[in-house]
Amino acid sequence: MGWTWRYENSDGLVINPDAAPVAETSPTQGDAETWLGETWRDLLDAGVDAVVLLEDGREVYGPMSLHQE
Repeated sequence: MGWTWRYENSDGLVINPDAAPVAETSPTQGDAETWLGETWRDLLDAGVDAVVLLEDGREVYGPMSLHQE
């Protein structure tokens, strides 16, 4: 399977906004994190507030806010 991201709103609910980039499945954690680094602004604009990193469906870390502090 690989590494991918789950999208959440500010209430911690899983969301899949139509306008959000599709979370690609990456072969490594580094590839998944690079993808997020390239797309986080688009995700935020689409209504995603936080992401959770998944490896083969298992939560690795998160939720991690996409909002600047």
